[in-house]
Amino acid sequence: MSALFMIVAAILLLGPLIAIHEFGHYIVARKLGVKVLVYSIGFGPTLLKWTSKKSGIQYQLSALPLGGYVKMLDEREGSVAEQDLPRAFNRQHPWKRIAIVAAGPLINLVFAVLLFWVLFIPAEEQLNTRVGKVLPNTPAASVQMQVGDKITTVDGTQTNTWEKLNFALVDRVGETGSIEIQADRHGQLHTFQLPIHNFLKDQKQSALDSLGFLPYRPPLAPVVSKLSEDGAAIRQGMKAGDKIVAIDGVKTNDWFDVVQIIQASPEKLLKIDVIRQNQLVHLQVMPQGKRDSMGNVSGVLGVQNIPGKIAIPEEYKQTIQYSPTEAFVMAVDKTGQISGMILNSIVKMVRGLIGLDNLSGPITIAKVAGQSAEMGWQTFISFMALMSVSLGILNLLPIPMLDGGHLVYYFIELIRGKPVSEQIQLVGLKIGMVLLGSMMLLALFNDFMRL
Repeated sequence: MSALFMIVAAILLLGPLIAIHEFGHYIVARKLGVKVLVYSIGFGPTLLKWTSKKSGIQYQLSALPLGGYVKMLDEREGSVAEQDLPRAFNRQHPWKRIAIVAAGPLINLVFAVLLFWVLFIPAEEQLNTRVGKVLPNTPAASVQMQVGDKITTVDGTQTNTWEKLNFALVDRVGETGSIEIQADRHGQLHTFQLPIHNFLKDQKQSALDSLGFLPYRPPLAPVVSKLSEDGAAIRQGMKAGDKIVAIDGVKTNDWFDVVQIIQASPEKLLKIDVIRQNQLVHLQVMPQGKRDSMGNVSGVLGVQNIPGKIAIPEEYKQTIQYSPTEAFVMAVDKTGQISGMILNSIVKMVRGLIGLDNLSGPITIAKVAGQSAEMGWQTFISFMALMSVSLGILNLLPIPMLDGGHLVYYFIELIRGKPVSEQIQLVGLKIGMVLLGSMMLLALFNDFMRL
């Protein structure tokens, strides 16, 4: 994936989200009679601009596509003609200013609902929540979960898809205690208490890998179909057609056994036994270390398994089909669920239950945007919806400089009957600049560390 592709994907991702956010401020301001001067997508030098002859509003596209703004008539930013005073933003009732400021984040949440709605409407065949594998020496193994158990709830939350199940698990990130899982086993309901300690705090494993139960995976013979020209395997003598039978003495009966061991062994010399033309061949190969978008390092061997047609047993399949109304309800529910997860993560980050290295900046966003675009339009739209929820929720945080900070001032004004003093607002502005500046620097630092 080239840097240019990532940049284009990031622009296609963030451009609509910024435009829709600023459109929320813009349209509500106009509807409430406030004069809009500039509607800008991006910051910095102006690349393109057009002024409406009818309204006098300047529409522009600026060089830095990491935000935008709507400039409204305001006495605090310059002199205002007497006839235009009723249309100045600062002259509006607090409820009007609250509506204008809140419209940006709220329209991002509405946009996310619409995107999820589009994704939920088509019928989709997917794996049900029946356990396909239980990993040894894990919490799932310790409570005797079994292959074939069909998970129905996590901590009391209904989980009829693996996505819902993962959301329920991620909600417990950073915690210590136990996760309650209920599963159907041959028509009987079993309850399991899976012990957790600082759950997923280091982000080195997925929730499912950490707990030790996985969805069904069709058995794939551990045969190398293709090798990367610059991979570690081809340099150390591995060939297409080799069947990997053991790694460091551990038998590999399935391709996923190979993947699991290799990913857990970056920069570690491994003894790999392969069957080649009915002969046992011993190789020594060191997987290369590769960082993912979250900075975790995993081993890469440079081999691929290209399976033929895969048949999934009927007991592991389900078809999800929603009516337009049901899809809309599901979209609203998912948006609310993600919003809660984001707020919960922020609280846990403040409490130290989640590390600050989980903060991501524009570089990580660009990488994930590129990866999701490569995987198809549905994955890209899903990531756009997630980012739209994030943009909406983060902008509602009560931090000066953000929309949420302004909302706090206007609600205080409603209660007191007079505006918050300019001195207090100035102090709040400085605090907000420090907080946001520090967060951005930390996010960029994390981005570079992941690179």
